[in-house]
Amino acid sequence: MVLFFNKFRGVEQPGSSQGSMDTKLKADIAESAATTELLSRGFRVLRPIGDRLSYDLGVDLRGRLVRIQVKSAWFNVKSQCYIVDVRRTKTNRRRMLRKRYGRNDFDFAVIYLADRQVFYVIPISVFTNYGSTLTFVEEEKRQRKPRSARYRERWDLLSNGLSNQQ
Repeated sequence: MVLFFNKFRGVEQPGSSQGSMDTKLKADIAESAATTELLSRGFRVLRPIGDRLSYDLGVDLRGRLVRIQVKSAWFNVKSQCYIVDVRRTKTNRRRMLRKRYGRNDFDFAVIYLADRQVFYVIPISVFTNYGSTLTFVEEEKRQRKPRSARYRERWDLLSNGLSNQQ
């Protein structure tokens, strides 16, 4: 199967509706982008086999494992902002189950905005305080920015978080 890349909409599969792709493919793209970004910043990245853990990536920081959950945000046209679900989603053949993450599931969430190639690095203590969704505003608006704006491209929190968690 041939995939086409459109820099504004991401990967498009032939025959699919414009810019649509399944959530698993979006997750794979986000994980790959986060891995590449971490490696380019000098982090030592570990990738678990399978998807049974509550985190997607590990980073070895001076012998300590920092667990990272990667999420792909989607753009909401009506509200003109990006949104990510802060719950884990499992599907079986009949229904989709959502469950909140616990504070021991991972150390940081890395949120990827694919069409902007932007990352947000959010500590678990902040991430789990949201009920169901987290909003990211990338356009300059007159309104004040959401709290999430302070975590845009904050890769330094990974290293700094190590000393705060010991």
